[in-house]
Amino acid sequence: MIRIMGMTRDHQVLTDLPLERVKDGQFVWTWVDLNAPTPEETEVLASFFHFHPLAIEDCLHVLQRPKMDYYDDFQFLVLHAIDEKTLNTVEVDLFIGDDCLVSFHQRRLDEMDEAWSNMLKRAHDRKVWVHGPYSAAYMVIDSLVDHYFPCVYTIEDELDELEGKGSSESVEQLMNQVFDLRSRLLKLRRTIVPMRDLMYRILNSQHVQGDKEPRAYYADIYDHLLKLSEMIEADREMTADLRDSYISLNSNRMNGIMKTLTVITTVFMPLTLIAGIYGMNFVNMPELAWKYGYFAVIGLMAALGGWMILWFSKRGWFK
Repeated sequence: MIRIMGMTRDHQVLTDLPLERVKDGQFVWTWVDLNAPTPEETEVLASFFHFHPLAIEDCLHVLQRPKMDYYDDFQFLVLHAIDEKTLNTVEVDLFIGDDCLVSFHQRRLDEMDEAWSNMLKRAHDRKVWVHGPYSAAYMVIDSLVDHYFPCVYTIEDELDELEGKGSSESVEQLMNQVFDLRSRLLKLRRTIVPMRDLMYRILNSQHVQGDKEPRAYYADIYDHLLKLSEMIEADREMTADLRDSYISLNSNRMNGIMKTLTVITTVFMPLTLIAGIYGMNFVNMPELAWKYGYFAVIGLMAALGGWMILWFSKRGWFK
C-alpha cells in the first residue's frame, strides 16, 4: 500500500493523493509511505523517484545495520523497529529530500501508523510546516524509539520478580531464566546501540547541524537512546550478579551435601573395619567363642559411632 500526505502552501493537509501529484508543484512537501508494498509498488523507488540503485538495494535486502548515507539530492537512513513479542528487528528505510520524505517498510508497523497520525495532528504547526521532511522523519524515529521502552521495562519487571524467587524455585530453573533474560537483553542491545550511534552521527552531521530546531528534536531522541543503553547495561550487570549468586548458592549446597556424605562415610569407616575383622571367620579367633562377644562388639561399634558424631558436632561439621 502506498499512502501519501501533502502540505500545501496555505497550510492545508491533503491525504490519499495519487502518486502523480507529488511532483506537481502544489505542495511545499510530501510524505510518501510505502507500507508493505507489492513488487509493483516497490518499483516506484526507481521509476518515479529515481533514487540511487544502492539505496534501493539496501531497502530490498533486509537485516541492514542502522546507517545514514548521503546522495546528491537526498539522505538515506536505515532504521530498526522492534517486534515486542520476539524482539526481532524490522527494518524501516527513509529517503529524506528537501521537499519529500519517502518511508519504506516491508510489513505493517504500529509505530509508522502512530507517526502518521501524529503528523496529521501537528502538520498545521508552523515549525512542522517549515521543516516538513525532517519533522516527519523525526516523528518516525521518535515513534520507533518510544516503542523500545516497553521491551526494556518488561525485562526489568521480570528481573524484579526473579530476585524474589531465590527460595521458591530450583537453582536450575532460576539459571535458565537468567540466561533467557541475558539473551533478550543482548537482542535489544544489538538494536539500540547501533541506533544510538546513528543518532550521534546525525547530530554531528552538517546537514542537520546548520538548523537548530530539527537538531534539538533529534538530540532528544539521542537522550532517550542513551537512557535505554544505560538501562540495558544496568540490567545485564544485574543478571550477571544474579548468575554469580546462583552459582555460589549452588556451590554452597553442593558443599553441604558433600560434607554430610563425608561425615556419614567417616563414621561408618571404623565400624566397617570392626565388622570386617570379625567377619573373616578364622578358626583361631578367641572372641568368636566368647558368650558376650557379639554384644560387646555391637556396644563398641555404637559407642565409637556416637563418640565420633559428638566430636564432629563439637567441631561444627553439622552447621
